[in-house]
Parts: sequence; structure tokens; C-alpha cells
Amino acid sequence: MAEQRYDRIGVGYADRRRPDPRLAAVLSDALRDADSILNVGAGTSAYEPTGRRVVAVEPAIAMIRQRPASAAPVVRAYAEALPFSDRSFDSALAVLTIHHWADWRAGVREMIRICRRRIVSFTWDPQSETSWLGDYFPQLIDADRLRFPTLTALRATLGETDIVSVPIPHDCTDGFMGAYWRRPFAYLDANVRSAISSMAGGISALSLSLSLSQLADDLSTGAWQRKHGQVLKREDMDLGYRVVVASVPSGR
Repeated sequence: MAEQRYDRIGVGYADRRRPDPRLAAVLSDALRDADSILNVGAGTSAYEPTGRRVVAVEPAIAMIRQRPASAAPVVRAYAEALPFSDRSFDSALAVLTIHHWADWRAGVREMIRICRRRIVSFTWDPQSETSWLGDYFPQLIDADRLRFPTLTALRATLGETDIVSVPIPHDCTDGFMGAYWRRPFAYLDANVRSAISSMAGGISALSLSLSLSQLADDLSTGAWQRKHGQVLKREDMDLGYRVVVASVPSGR
């Protein structure tokens, strides 16, 4: 289903989901000295580190077609059945993708199988507090809480993990769900929403339309500014995004 969704909504992702250099730095630090990396659910190649041997795995043709010529070689496959031998990469990377997998536990076990050192995942903690988006898109947030695995569940599958909180800068260039927390008008743009999977099919069209109408009305009347205007003074915000790092013990 995720493959079909991204073959439908993925056109234009490369333009609106540009890697943010600050997030890229956090992920690069988490990968440490890994020389070989498998990027699982790689999309259009965002956050693939340079100067290392990287191989990408992506099931959606629409995403693969947007990968630049300079990107890492890509294999069309699923996280749950990685076509590589045991311990064939130093590390595995998964950026905002695990919640789309049909069986995320199977995908995580596959990453463990092919890794020699560590697994790095950028994800969202569904048990975190929501920003003002929860006031306008409660059904969307509730749906995401069901789609994203909890950190406790991830730890139960990965073993011991380090969790790094990643505050999202106000001018984040990667247009995922929380990226526009200080730019509320952006959510009214259909092109912006088309690159946010939760908004491009995560809830019913009627529910989304009602939410957008309420947001538009509150922005035009100043109600949003009166209730949430304090966020406009902030440079970044913790919205629940986390980098999860797990070391793979030898022999696992």
C-alpha cells in the first residue's frame, strides 16, 4: 500500500522534500565512521551521505525516477525482504519511512540481519506532545499515532538504543509534517500537502477539507495568531522527532 501511495503522490517529492543540512549533520554523526550504508526506504536520495559506499532500497517507481544521476545505486525492494546477505553493510539508515512498512518489525529485523555495526532511524515518537497542528488536524495526528511505532516498541525489537531529540528549525527545508510549524499558511498549499504523506491520503478528504477550512478561517481572522502566535518567536521546536541509534552486537 505504501508503494502504491508513493507511486501516486510521490511525483514532485524531490522539489519539496529537500534534505535539511542540520538534520543531515545529526544523521551523519549517528552513522559515525560507517563506510558502507544501506539506505532503506530511500525515496529520492535525501540524507544519503557522500564519501561512503551507499546502496539504496526503494519500492516506489515514482521515487526512484526522481533520484539524481549522482545518487547512490538503488535496488527496487522492500524493507521486509532485503536482497542482501547477512552482515553485508556497516550500517543501515531509515529516514521517516518505518511507519510506511507493511510489517515494521520484519523490516527492522532485516536491517539487523544485514548490519555489522549500527542502525540509524529518523522517526516520530507517537507518544510525544503535539504542536498546534493537533488542534486543527486531530484525526490526522491520531492516525499517525497508530502508524508510527512507539520508542518502547522499537527498543524491544532493536535492543539497547540511544535516542536523540531533534528540534525542528523554523526554516526546515525538508517538507515533512512538522516542518512548517512556524509557517502555518504553508499547510493551505496543495503542493506542500502533496509531499506530506499523512495529508495526501492519511485521512478522509472530507476531514482534511474541514480542518483546512478551520485553519484558513483562523489565520484570516487572527484567531490562530492570538492562540498560537508565541511560536513565531521561536527558532526551533521539539515536535517529537527522534533519531534512534542501535548497535548491532556481534553474532546477532
